[in-house]
Amino acid sequence: MLGKGQQLTVQEAKIITGVWSEKILVITEDYEITGYVFLPKTSKKNRVLSDILNGKKRFIAIKDALIVHRNSPTRKAENHGFIQLNLSSITMLRPVLE
Repeated sequence: MLGKGQQLTVQEAKIITGVWSEKILVITEDYEITGYVFLPKTSKKNRVLSDILNGKKRFIAIKDALIVHRNSPTRKAENHGFIQLNLSSITMLRPVLE
């Protein structure tokens, strides 16, 4: 069991919860975001991004997000353990090959 303030790593979450994870790059008008998205193993691995984008939810949850400011390249990139991004703000989304 995790103590207060502890979080699972991406690999631990995949093993424990039975989910597919995909590392992604998201581009919006203002940001480039890399991180992980998750989907229950009830769907196919090759359908993770399609299912997220075509689902009924209006937000995408991204874990271990690195946010780069596109309009201010000298601004320091931000790391966040978890963010939610409105799907309507996405210009491009693609998997990142590891």
